[in-house]
Amino acid sequence: MTTGTEKRGFATRPADPDRWIKAGDAPPQRADAADAYSARLTVDITPALRGRIKIAAFQRGVTVADMLRDLFAREFPPTDGGTL
Repeated sequence: MTTGTEKRGFATRPADPDRWIKAGDAPPQRADAADAYSARLTVDITPALRGRIKIAAFQRGVTVADMLRDLFAREFPPTDGGTL
């Protein structure tokens, strides 16, 4: 007969199953600003404009996403009528 081969998974099982199950109740370890957003926006732009945006973000020391979120928040402030 053939000997069993070691099956490799993408994650190892925890030594303590009870602690592993309760870990699902804990907040995620990575809590950055992007986790707070649930919608994605796709905009077609030229490669030249994309380059200028990336350079501007780099010079300001922020990510492109953060810079564009701030820009959109300035250009489209909340109205008194509530949300859409």
